[in-house]
Amino acid sequence: MTVYHIPVLLNVSVDALRVKPDGIYIDATFGGGGHSREILNRLKKGRLIAIDRDRDAAANIIHDTRITFVQNNFRFLRGLVRNEGFTEVDGVLADLGVSSHQFDTAVRGFSFRFDASLDMRMDSNATLTAAQVVNSYTEAQLCYILQTYGEVENAARAARLLTAARDQAPIETIEELKQALLACTPKIMEHKYLAKVFQALRIEVNGEMKALEQLLEQSLKLLKPGGRLVVITYHSLEDRLVKKFMRTGNKEGKTEKDFFGKENTPFTVITKKTVVPSEQEIQQNTRARSAKLRVAEKR
Repeated sequence: MTVYHIPVLLNVSVDALRVKPDGIYIDATFGGGGHSREILNRLKKGRLIAIDRDRDAAANIIHDTRITFVQNNFRFLRGLVRNEGFTEVDGVLADLGVSSHQFDTAVRGFSFRFDASLDMRMDSNATLTAAQVVNSYTEAQLCYILQTYGEVENAARAARLLTAARDQAPIETIEELKQALLACTPKIMEHKYLAKVFQALRIEVNGEMKALEQLLEQSLKLLKPGGRLVVITYHSLEDRLVKKFMRTGNKEGKTEKDFFGKENTPFTVITKKTVVPSEQEIQQNTRARSAKLRVAEKR
């Protein structure tokens, strides 16, 4: 039996929530339920709302009257919480990483270690797949995605190779994608390069950056004064957005000022520097190596 997912920065992230025994909390990325279980360990009469758009995560539902599992996208956070009868919460935790289960299940198409259909959908009911992106987007669109979401160095050349390959035959599988990009894939850094390409396609397929923007905006509206927002990111795009939002309360990172010129920010940033996993945790779970934790408290 394989482990669905090993929670990253488990204790330090839940510590950062400062869980009150009677508080209301949200685990916006339930996954294998590791963070949720630790939050429940610290709750008494409180409530936990756990959200995940991947229907496979439902197999990990915790049977406890204090928790409600909602299968949906966290971009609808405020509405989902209101449906459960709450208008304010004491804390929101989001671990933005792809679960080990998703990476290790070949048919999901998240990992270049396997040959499978180019899928990459976190919600299997969604319509857009990675194959559709690769085969229907223009060369300019592909270049933008690879450059912006994957920070792929030779994005323009990669986009040209993909469009040239698909003109000969549709690119439907992971192996076909790798073959199409073979001429621009560095042999020494092959894994790192492909990881960037797959990250870019996955972000586009799942609308991850827009969903994160909405999660942050709605978390701010939901949190009580003194409530905590705890976010674990895994790549620079996510981390920059979270950092700007926690500092200013908006995705642009623009600090608003009041009539007297005093900076008016809705959060107090708790983590002046990002918290990263220890060497011991990375040794036990190599997928934790790029994780960064940021925490803010609503004023």
